[in-house]
Amino acid sequence: MNTYSKYCANVYLAKCTERHAKGDIIKVTTKYGKENESEVFNLIYEKDGFFFYSIIRADGFNAQERAKAKAERLKGWAQSAENKSTAYYEASQEGRDFLSLGEPIKVGHHSEKRHRALIERNWNRMGKSVEFSEKAEAYEGRAEYWERKANDINLSMPDSIEFYEYKLETAKLTHEGMKNGTIERGHSMALQYAKKAVNEAEKSLELAKKLWS
Repeated sequence: MNTYSKYCANVYLAKCTERHAKGDIIKVTTKYGKENESEVFNLIYEKDGFFFYSIIRADGFNAQERAKAKAERLKGWAQSAENKSTAYYEASQEGRDFLSLGEPIKVGHHSEKRHRALIERNWNRMGKSVEFSEKAEAYEGRAEYWERKANDINLSMPDSIEFYEYKLETAKLTHEGMKNGTIERGHSMALQYAKKAVNEAEKSLELAKKLWS
């Protein structure tokens, strides 16, 4: 059975008992027992009789698609919470015409119990309306986050080679510009940070090529 093995941030390899060729379609089992058909790319290393390959899902489902799915799911929850908030608000308007008159509670009168119960029901309903409105807002915020993530490229994707080539090129231009003075240094550590960005882009590109070239 082939299973997943974490390699680095965002990247899981297929841990296989048998050797495979690039382009092979294999089934990889999650820790929950679900099987995903995956395409084999490169043999990354061998250890303890196992072969560790870079893979992508054969159905095209990747980090971007996962982010889109999460965003859609959260937007659905937000809409559901907003609908409940509206329903509770509308229910809290029970007896609005009567309550708008500002009639005091008639203590000892046969209407006292109904009057108090009406006020309490509407108070509780309004509280629920606010509670679900806040939930809807929280879900919307999380959905916006995952919508932004849906545009990210990371090392789990073959496209990351081109992406990190671009990042390295721009990082080098920025660093060189700060060295020769054509780009202003915003603070005393700007040049060091620019060099760090070059180093990180080089490291990511090297890893991307190892995984997907």
